[in-house]
Amino acid sequence: MQLLNFTIIKLTVCLITGIIIGYFIDIPLQTSLFLTLSLFLILAVSFFIAKNQFTKTIWFGIISFLSMISVGVLTTNFHNEINFSSHYSHYISEDKDSSQTISFRIREVLKPGNYYNKYVVDVLEVEDTKTKGKTLLNIEKDSLFPEIKVDDIYITKTNFKNLIHPLNPNQFDYKNYLEKKYIYHQLFIKNQSLLKVSSKTHTIFGIANNLREFINTKLKPYNFKPNELAIINALFLGQRQDISKAVYSSYTNAGAIHILAVSGLHVGIILLILNFVFKPIERIKNGYFIKTVIIVSILWSFAVIAGLSASVTRAVTMFSIVAIAMNLKRPTNVYNTLAISMLIILLFKPLFIFDVGFQLSYLAVFAIVSIDPLLYNLWKPKYKIVDIYWHTLTITIAAQFGIIPVSLYYFHQFPGLFFISNLAIIPLLGIILGFGILVIILATANILPQFLASIFGCVISAMNSVVSWISNQEAFLFKDIPFSILYVITSYLIIIALIQLFIKRNYRSLRFFLITILIFQASVIYTKFQFPENQFIIFHKSRYSLIGNVTKNHITIAHDFDSITLSKNKIIKDYTVGNYINSIKTDSIQPIYLLNKKTILVVDSLGVYNVKSVHPNYVLLRQSPKLNLNRLIDSIKPNYIIADGSNYKSYIEHWEAICKKRKLPFHQTSKKGAFIINY
Repeated sequence: MQLLNFTIIKLTVCLITGIIIGYFIDIPLQTSLFLTLSLFLILAVSFFIAKNQFTKTIWFGIISFLSMISVGVLTTNFHNEINFSSHYSHYISEDKDSSQTISFRIREVLKPGNYYNKYVVDVLEVEDTKTKGKTLLNIEKDSLFPEIKVDDIYITKTNFKNLIHPLNPNQFDYKNYLEKKYIYHQLFIKNQSLLKVSSKTHTIFGIANNLREFINTKLKPYNFKPNELAIINALFLGQRQDISKAVYSSYTNAGAIHILAVSGLHVGIILLILNFVFKPIERIKNGYFIKTVIIVSILWSFAVIAGLSASVTRAVTMFSIVAIAMNLKRPTNVYNTLAISMLIILLFKPLFIFDVGFQLSYLAVFAIVSIDPLLYNLWKPKYKIVDIYWHTLTITIAAQFGIIPVSLYYFHQFPGLFFISNLAIIPLLGIILGFGILVIILATANILPQFLASIFGCVISAMNSVVSWISNQEAFLFKDIPFSILYVITSYLIIIALIQLFIKRNYRSLRFFLITILIFQASVIYTKFQFPENQFIIFHKSRYSLIGNVTKNHITIAHDFDSITLSKNKIIKDYTVGNYINSIKTDSIQPIYLLNKKTILVVDSLGVYNVKSVHPNYVLLRQSPKLNLNRLIDSIKPNYIIADGSNYKSYIEHWEAICKKRKLPFHQTSKKGAFIINY
């Protein structure tokens, strides 16, 4: 591949390899540091030898790539504060029920849940010992208490709770997601147990949050609707917490969610505006240098205000490099620019490589610069307006080639009308952003005319309406598409082969394309045989019972809640999509299940278990049956006791104690997750 002719791209690939190795393989920090220093020493020696002998050897390149892989491992370990003795996790009490005095600073406000307001906090002290590290804070919702802000410092007495993996198979793993942000524990507290500490210390996150609040305060008097103000916050301040679920779903289903994420498109437009505004500075001495410093400073200030998310950090880093090259009159290669920006970001934020937004951003940009010229050159419109929309369409299609496999893997859906939403919005996005920046500047200066605010609000509402209409065309929204990581890899092979065939239409390219098709077919066959044909699952569902019985490509669902609740149940949808199951039917919960040589007895609230003809391997307790568990065990002698989410907590604790005393395996779905039997 021609891309690998660029040295910086090779080094970036090696860095990514090292980050992945460092994340999945537990390599001590001291070991990775020693290895990196040793390799750099060998690299320096080999460089001077090659320089003195005026010869190029393959060993210098190999050592360079190994050094960069080692840097990736070291970077991953170094940025993980848990590897240092000052991390709060080293001071957590071994007694999980005992409370500790904890001091923390609010770092980030997250989207609230149904019962808790959520925050990311920096742990400052544990029992008067200074510490470092981030944790998740959950505070019970209570409208009587004042709002908690970024940089506020509090003291509380509580204990750290472990994050838990999802309780049902194929669900989103929030624990894994948080660990990639170096968050390993969580706190659950009430407002009454918080003691605020006065502090004059301000972090960059607090300053940025205050600035966002100041802008919102200035905008509120102009009577923007809640959805309008939420979109303004997303477009210009990088904050999406206030976007309603309905609006967010509309943008997702319409294939326009990237419009709400401050990304390369937004930052590129802002760069063009800044370049135009500060153009007069070029006339003074060192004008280009001064102009570059001002533009880059503004771009990074904007990134901080937008919360330094993966997408905005990537975009600002890349366009900072573009701005420097553009104003210093240096030629740039777009692939080098992308690779340099990725290299810089990953050196400071190595686990961004696992961030979905980061992956989609770079894949989209790589696809655009690679595929868009090929598509755009297929037709040359005579009229400017037609050319704008044609180019928007080719860019949109090119970007989809880059992101479809990964998007299907993470979200399992494909918006068939993505090109309509992009054609309707993207050509006007520059005007919307320019108009919005003007509105914000005038509002903060208290000189914004009401009619301008009203016009801008109508523009945002119109954009929301267009997106909502497109998302409602459900016939063009393809949902619940099973797509494994193997499909992702083979899909990209097909896309690469297709591009090569488009550029060079010869036998060699055709052969490569056909081989990739065969590889994809092989991956489909392999995937089909990976999933169990017969599986019995007792899912965890709070206050209800939910059972699935899989036979080949079919699942029978038994439950005790209404059909409306079942149709909205994400547990079943996640499982069927993750296991490539096409057929679903429902049934009532049976008292006995016979699974080849295994038998399951279900004991419900009636407490009936006198089944003399059957000696069950498993007993499922549901709906809090009032029974003597000791008598049940003595009577039918089961091998395993299972309690699902429909039981009272006090009952479960009592049963668990009995099973522990009698050394009988006990499975509680609310703690251990779904119980799965392969038969």
